[in-house]
Amino acid sequence: MKRRTRMTTRSAKLPEPPSFDPPKALGRDIQAKIGDQLRAMHDDIVKQGVPDRFVQLLSRLDKGEGEE
Repeated sequence: MKRRTRMTTRSAKLPEPPSFDPPKALGRDIQAKIGDQLRAMHDDIVKQGVPDRFVQLLSRLDKGEGEE
């Protein structure tokens, strides 16, 4: 009979992940500035309107012309 030998494995201790401080919340003044800029960009996009080719395409789809 062969003698069984028990293999032992040593669990290697993993290094600790680097610690970090969670990001701080933005101040109200910075939030307000970002909000103002986003609103201005949104207003510019809305003022551009829908391109004519999209209006025509939507009209055709509403009439059922786009179905084949």
